[in-house]
Amino acid sequence: MAYDYDLFVIGGGSGGVRAARIAASEGGARVALAEEYRMGGTCVIRGCVPKKLMVYASEYPGLIEDARAYGWKVEAGAFNWGHFRVQLEAELNRLEAAYRGGLTGAGVQIFDQRATVVDAHTVELAEGQRLTAKHILIATGGRPFVPDVPGAELAVTSNEMFRLEKLPKRALVVGGGFIASEFACILNGLGVNVCQYYRGAQILRGFDDEARGHVATAMQASGVTIHCGTDVLRLEKTHGGIRAVATDGTEREFDLVLYATGRKPNTSGLGLETLGVELGRNGEVKVDDWSQSSVPSIYAVGDVTNRINLTPVAIREGHAFADTVFGGKPRKADHELVASAVFTQPELGTVGMTEEAARDQEPVEVYAASFRPMQSLFAGRQDRVLMKLVVSQSSRKVLGCHIVGPGAGEMIQLAAIAVKMGATKEDFDRTVAVHPTISEELVTMRNPVRRG
Repeated sequence: MAYDYDLFVIGGGSGGVRAARIAASEGGARVALAEEYRMGGTCVIRGCVPKKLMVYASEYPGLIEDARAYGWKVEAGAFNWGHFRVQLEAELNRLEAAYRGGLTGAGVQIFDQRATVVDAHTVELAEGQRLTAKHILIATGGRPFVPDVPGAELAVTSNEMFRLEKLPKRALVVGGGFIASEFACILNGLGVNVCQYYRGAQILRGFDDEARGHVATAMQASGVTIHCGTDVLRLEKTHGGIRAVATDGTEREFDLVLYATGRKPNTSGLGLETLGVELGRNGEVKVDDWSQSSVPSIYAVGDVTNRINLTPVAIREGHAFADTVFGGKPRKADHELVASAVFTQPELGTVGMTEEAARDQEPVEVYAASFRPMQSLFAGRQDRVLMKLVVSQSSRKVLGCHIVGPGAGEMIQLAAIAVKMGATKEDFDRTVAVHPTISEELVTMRNPVRRG
């Protein structure tokens, strides 16, 4: 059968764009891609990139305060949210143009509209046109999940945070994951009075217990009020803002309520269920190690599969798909020992197993150091850094590395190379320290921590 395209990609995020570009430029495939919103997806347009720029903006008050301690005569003026928003939008426009240019340069045809799946080889565009393809790739990412509570329509999600008309004076962040915790820190740094509700016992569930406790303590010390074991019963519009009635019996008023209570795969209304594409309990496309769904001609990559929901993982999955199907180089995306960073203040960088998971698996040794870093110590701040290695007693391999402190995201990227290669604690010990740095603690910890 003759198809209009060799590959039709639905979704213009990082995974879909990488797959389309590689299939066309290196695989010689005829490729089309449909995106209903803006090219670049969650990460570029309403996620990682604008969030990190907001993180940078929120750190300047602390830097200015430190500068004074170091002898500089500087004063912080009021933060101009309007100016920042204009600059932010310009940068997102630049990045979107770069993504679009990469696709068109590779020969990919772009449709700026929604597409749904009609059958195993046919998609339908929003305007009604039907197109056929030998292979269809679903790369529609995820969407914020907001619980069904009375007044939920008064809240915003991470999607809207970058387009606020003005900064609130009082904000409630609902959720305890990395998105919630990052925005709590961002808003706090920008001068907003921030309260964070999380229904669990401690924020950042799934991360190393000691590391997330370290982050939570630092957040509270910086001014974020964290209420664990607390959730919202209902939201009510008031003359002065939004009243949040909580499970702990309190009623507080805020100017902004941000729900960051998780994300769900964006598969609703795509037509996948009627084709027999197997979906998981959260709506994720169930795929095998090759990113192939239960319908052989339909594949999926990125957050829509709910494997590891990180942009670099989606890119790897998209590239592996293109290499396998169109490049004659079959390979699977590697989901083992993927490093990640949480851009709270302080940052958390992690790779490998938590102490808790490692102890459940085998006998381990834990090496940890907590100390005040030189730069902020000199400025009189009470910041503390945490460095932690989880080591197998039998193989001596470093099973996990966890860093809390300035530049943790940068450091964990390099530490992840060693952990991925199977480095042992003795390999770390043989490495000469770079002094004076924060990261030298990774290679100078000699005695395991005794857990009582």
